[in-house]
Amino acid sequence: MSILKILKYPDPRLRTVAENVIKFDKSLLNLSEDMLETMYAENGIGLAATQIDIHLRLVVIDISEERDDPMVFVNPVVTVIDNKSLVPCEEGCLSIPGASVEVTRPDKIRLNWLDIDGEHHEASPEGLLAVCIQHEIDHLEGKLLVDYLSPLKRARLKDKATK
Repeated sequence: MSILKILKYPDPRLRTVAENVIKFDKSLLNLSEDMLETMYAENGIGLAATQIDIHLRLVVIDISEERDDPMVFVNPVVTVIDNKSLVPCEEGCLSIPGASVEVTRPDKIRLNWLDIDGEHHEASPEGLLAVCIQHEIDHLEGKLLVDYLSPLKRARLKDKATK
């Protein structure tokens, strides 16, 4: 396994919209393992393939305190269950080190995805897992935490990131 280089904001490649995974083979398994190792090495709880300059719809997450419950989501699709149960959450991002942004998101979602073998799954995650999945899917869509900021705060963060 390898630790991969994470793209940092304002790298324009972070704005690339990812494509669906269509090939489920050993290289996809290896990529997901490398992504997990990279995420753990950076003390993150989630990582999208876009963040390592691979523009496939692939996300890895581990929100467990013991860091022993890795999850891999291929071609994830979120459906909001209840637009009324929105919760604010302070979010960080491995592509924007040191930044923390309050984002309001649905607390409960419906998630459809494929696993590493191409098998379909559906669940209704809540809380931190729901927030983390939405954050990582934002990356797959080319959307970043800074997009939730006012133009002035976004400009300040960009200035700070480029120094």
